[in-house]
Amino acid sequence: MHKRCARNSAPITVMQSLLLPGLIALGAAQATMAAAAPGAAQTSDQASFRVVTVTGGLEFPWSLAFLPDGDMLITEKPGRLRRWHQGKLLPGPVAGVPPVVFKDDGGLMDVVLHPDFAANHWIYLCFGHGTMERNALRVVRARLADDTLEDTQVIIDADNFNKDGSHLGCRMMFDRDGHLFVTSGDRFDFRNEAQNLTNLYGKVLRLNADGTIPTDNPFARSGAGRPEIWSSGHRNPQGAALHPDTGHVWTHEHGPQGGDEINTPRSGGNYGWPKATFGIDYDDSVISDFNELPGMEQPVWYWRPSIAPSGMAFYTGSAFPKWQGDLFVGAMKATCLVRLELDGERVQHEERLLLDLGERIRDVRNGPDGFLYLLTDSEQGRLLRLEPVSGS
Repeated sequence: MHKRCARNSAPITVMQSLLLPGLIALGAAQATMAAAAPGAAQTSDQASFRVVTVTGGLEFPWSLAFLPDGDMLITEKPGRLRRWHQGKLLPGPVAGVPPVVFKDDGGLMDVVLHPDFAANHWIYLCFGHGTMERNALRVVRARLADDTLEDTQVIIDADNFNKDGSHLGCRMMFDRDGHLFVTSGDRFDFRNEAQNLTNLYGKVLRLNADGTIPTDNPFARSGAGRPEIWSSGHRNPQGAALHPDTGHVWTHEHGPQGGDEINTPRSGGNYGWPKATFGIDYDDSVISDFNELPGMEQPVWYWRPSIAPSGMAFYTGSAFPKWQGDLFVGAMKATCLVRLELDGERVQHEERLLLDLGERIRDVRNGPDGFLYLLTDSEQGRLLRLEPVSGS
């Protein structure tokens, strides 16, 4: 396992002590879950379901997007964009994908559609760009014409350079007003730069769909920081989702050993990294003596030990009525799917699903058919679908 994915326990804090009763109950619930093979019925707190393999044959898939015609686009980290068409994965990749630096954590990562894709055919790709010795995050948009990308335009060329491919962030989403949010990681070696507002290390960025800067961004007028910045103090955010009721952006990020966080980034907010964290370093040294500091926002939820979260979705489908409004997070280190029940912006209950699947869950998406879709992170990656058991 890559050194940046290693996870160990850390001493219990005051905040964690308040969570212990719920965590103990969670552990007891997990211990009673019966083992289940893929395709067999599984029972959770709120639903019975089975896991169906939609397709295999994917090399380190990272993200997927549903097209209006029922097709899907799937990114593979080595630099391929695949299309699932009429029930099968097409053998050849979509043409016209820009060159990608595939190294360590990085490669071709997220793909999202323009909110008006049906009319304009714009798709957005986030990936590692540059050379093996000096690379950074890049976002482009291009028009999808059949199985080819055309009219490619650079939206963001971040200045978060590093010699390896780690901690790019690279998760994207649109809000209800058509703003594009992009997460940008601290690149591992430059964690202190997450507090520096003059660069794009460890930030959440907010842009217009064409790459221009919204005039109401927190630093667009003042000059106190880069105009692209929406929030700062992030480590490696690889999950983003829009709350179905409030319309607020939610993100999650990898901690080091402990300290994976879910946040609700607000305009100009500072989310602490590395000055305030629930994690410790990989050599067991202390990163910060503080879990919280004045002027810095606290996470909605955190994990210690870490689960290595990636991908996130609020469930809004009709196939699982009791899951509606729940937040689902993929976990790579914990090899499971995490379900969080919410009361506003407070987590009321955590449940871990698919523990016996033994797969690193890379992405989680709501399907237009009401099912939940997952990507597994491996050289023989799969696209999975969670379907309700008939009569449950």
